[in-house]
Amino acid sequence: MTAKRLFVHWNLQGIGNPPTVPSFFNLCGSGCWERSFASASGDYREILRNRLSDIIKVDDAVDLFGDMVKSRPFPSIVEFNKLLSAVAKMNKFELVISLGEQMQTLGISHDLYTYSIFINCFCRRSQLSLALAVLAKMMKLGYEPDIVTLSSLLNGYCHSKRISDAVALVDQMVEMGYKPDTFTFTTLIHGLFLHNKASEAVALVDQMVQRGCQPDLVTYGTVVNGLCKRGDIDLALNLLNKMEAARIKANVVIFNTIIDSLCKYRHVEVAVDLFTEMETKGIRPNVVTYNSLINCLCNYGRWSDASRLLSNMLEKKINPNVVTFNALIDAFFKEGKLVEAEKLHEEMIQRSIDPDTITYNLLINGFCMHNRLDEAKQMFKFMVSKDCLPNIQTYNTLINGFCKCKRVEDGVELFREMSQRGLVGNTVTYTTIIQGFFQAGDCDSAQMVFKQMVSNRVPTDIMTYSILLHGLCSYGKLDTALVIFKYLQKSEMELNIFIYNTMIEGMCKAGKVGEAWDLFCSLSIKPDVVTYNTMISGLCSKRLLQEADDLFRKMKEDGTLPNSGTYNTLIRANLRDCDRAASAELIKEMRSSGFVGDASTISLVTNMLHDGRLDKSFLNMLS
Repeated sequence: MTAKRLFVHWNLQGIGNPPTVPSFFNLCGSGCWERSFASASGDYREILRNRLSDIIKVDDAVDLFGDMVKSRPFPSIVEFNKLLSAVAKMNKFELVISLGEQMQTLGISHDLYTYSIFINCFCRRSQLSLALAVLAKMMKLGYEPDIVTLSSLLNGYCHSKRISDAVALVDQMVEMGYKPDTFTFTTLIHGLFLHNKASEAVALVDQMVQRGCQPDLVTYGTVVNGLCKRGDIDLALNLLNKMEAARIKANVVIFNTIIDSLCKYRHVEVAVDLFTEMETKGIRPNVVTYNSLINCLCNYGRWSDASRLLSNMLEKKINPNVVTFNALIDAFFKEGKLVEAEKLHEEMIQRSIDPDTITYNLLINGFCMHNRLDEAKQMFKFMVSKDCLPNIQTYNTLINGFCKCKRVEDGVELFREMSQRGLVGNTVTYTTIIQGFFQAGDCDSAQMVFKQMVSNRVPTDIMTYSILLHGLCSYGKLDTALVIFKYLQKSEMELNIFIYNTMIEGMCKAGKVGEAWDLFCSLSIKPDVVTYNTMISGLCSKRLLQEADDLFRKMKEDGTLPNSGTYNTLIRANLRDCDRAASAELIKEMRSSGFVGDASTISLVTNMLHDGRLDKSFLNMLS
């Protein structure tokens, strides 16, 4: 058995009995591209020779194939391969396989290149066992796989999560006398990154050089992209230095990848320096480069630097695009610069740059942030008039704006309009409306919306339940809140401290301090200052001052620092209990911690001064 036969034997191991060929073509079943062939316009030879790139539709490809199989004698396999290759580039892999089946039925023999196309298609469809079956068939017919065929198989291994087999395949290729090229190595490098093997991918670049295969820009670009996606920016910068040492000039795409990653990981100064270095080396930045930097600088509030970059961009005749304007509009609104944001929108239109859905969403959100709801609604109408369809985020933004301003009915009207447009409300939509009704004092409508949400099988999240429980407890619906809370405890949802704080506060307000204490003691997560304050306040309301003081001490022992609310609650409780010494001690501790008496404490002290229960020294201590 030759080395190449051994190779096929080795590759077929572990896949069981591979499907036989030609039965592998039948995988399409009833989904095959069966149709009566219409006549394509023009002679098929002329199309294959000069106009193959014009075939961009499936129907055109099928029509051309129909003309070819009607021709007598049949066109050569080379001409069929041209068509199959063009269809494969359209990512219509099922069609390639279906056409191959029909060729076989008509007695048109496949050659090495045809089989290589089929192997590539099966690999791209993650059907590695069928790709290996084709490989076995072609070798049985006397065809030896070439580097292109094996590179396709390598890609199949990488995408089928068989990365160790992919690495072994490259070693086998070398043993059999094949010389893996840059495409082969780049494919393997990409696969290694897909499987979080970054160090192996970087090491493979050095191995390429040792094996006499010089990495090209695509190889380096693949490694840089993989490293930056993982946040390994230092390694990416080191690789850039390696490229320079090897006298390989990095292109704008590689620089853009690193600059964008630096911006995302907040290394803005390094990003700006790399941009300067890029220009010094004569690599012309493009709009993508400027967009990354402008967006980053805007996020840091560095308006003058962002403005300088924008001017620099315009001087170099690099036209800003919708992404550039979106970054600037978003930043201006966040900084409260509404006039500047609106001017940018006007400038976009003057430059004939069509605002997209993101642009309008930013503008609408900006107006809502500053309670300019009528202008937000006008912008929404303008958006629709420009045939830019609002999405779920557009509606959610507007609904949230109306609900925050207690115009919940306007928000509900938008929800109805959204449904009429065929958009389905999501978790954010329903949660926003529930909160809106609670804020407007309509507890019943809030509950009704929640029931509708559950009925419509819209997923609920921790925010939904936080708002629901807080609203119910605020309006004295503790029993209903407890039913939902017990359901949540049994569910797989991970409850946060806000949920527990809400329930403890609700129980305390309803006079169920004992139940609140039981819940506090059963907490599986660390209580925060709000939890302690709520429980201390509840204990004080029942005049359980010793228990409240013990909890206060435990709070400090556990490393949770008391705040103004903690001290003022305890001071008032001790004053009402006529324990002036304890109150005075607490006041001193509060002042040394940097807090002062709040309005309720000062009011109580003032009243007690008037009726003679306290002397003026207490008021001086608080001031």
